[in-house]
Amino acid sequence: METRTKNLARGAQETIKEKAQEWGDRAKAARSAAMEKAQSAYGMAQDKTKAGALATDHAIRENPYAALGIAFGCGLAIGLIARRR
Repeated sequence: METRTKNLARGAQETIKEKAQEWGDRAKAARSAAMEKAQSAYGMAQDKTKAGALATDHAIRENPYAALGIAFGCGLAIGLIARRR
């Protein structure tokens, strides 16, 4: 009877080790997938930021006086709002 109990305990230990290994492998795969998604999203955000900066640069070079007027107006508005506080 004691041998049977020991065999059951060993079997349970082996099953636990197998499941732990399986879960560990799944966790590694999920982490890798998440890292790939994050890197892809980072790359897309970086590309969009560069495109926005280039578009802004182009707009300012095409209309320098309008850009200067808008910047002056925004600065004035921020200054008035900050002064009230």
